[in-house]
Amino acid sequence: MLKLLRLISGQKPKVLKPTPARLEPLQISVSHLGMDFRVHIKRSSKAKRYTLRLRTASQDLVLSMPERGSLRSASEFAGRHSAWIYERMTRLPKNTPFLAGHTVPFKGVEHIILKAGGTRGTTKSECMDGVWHIVVHGDSSHISRRITDFLRKEARASLVAAVERHTGFLGVAARKVTLKDTTSRWGSCSSKGALNFSWRLIMAPPFVIEYLAAHEVAHLKHLDHSKAFWDLTRQLDPNMDNAEAWLKSFGHNLHRYGKTD
Repeated sequence: MLKLLRLISGQKPKVLKPTPARLEPLQISVSHLGMDFRVHIKRSSKAKRYTLRLRTASQDLVLSMPERGSLRSASEFAGRHSAWIYERMTRLPKNTPFLAGHTVPFKGVEHIILKAGGTRGTTKSECMDGVWHIVVHGDSSHISRRITDFLRKEARASLVAAVERHTGFLGVAARKVTLKDTTSRWGSCSSKGALNFSWRLIMAPPFVIEYLAAHEVAHLKHLDHSKAFWDLTRQLDPNMDNAEAWLKSFGHNLHRYGKTD
């Protein structure tokens, strides 16, 4: 039975548990200053060396290694970078559940979640004395679901409207628009013309949604990232550079809302 490794600075790796599927560990554990961090192992035929990557959206670590690399070398590599792992992981923003009193962005504006009286009522965005709130009714145990439903509904309305503007301009049609909760990308276009978007985009400023809609609609004409594609995207949305810069700087934060630690 193969043993999973737990790398502890200055100590011999200890057994975790077997993983029968690959007959090797899918994770190792690295410790630094009394804190343990799980690192996912990914073998890749394209990898020439060992590399560590922090996925801010899912708040986890991935160690990529050559197809014929050894797990011992991977563990030693992770151990040498335990301080780096500690620094990056402890700097991640804390998750913010959808609970009364918590603040969540909606269309780029900070909103305080306000629990209203009564069990029934429409969840809505409302400004009170200069402060924006998302007003939600019902039992406290239902707030998270109702906030999520509200954000998804608003995201669909905004994204469908933006897609229709751009498809109308180009004279093309999207097969359908689907909302998901992806962590790897904000949108996608299938070869059959189906567009997919992350519902979390509704928390970003409106110009970000406008850009993502333009980006995916442009794929209806060019299913690649050629110069022609980028020229068309810029034609649809001249403000695309600002949107890309916003996503690069702040996009990962959108994934922490509605989640618990």
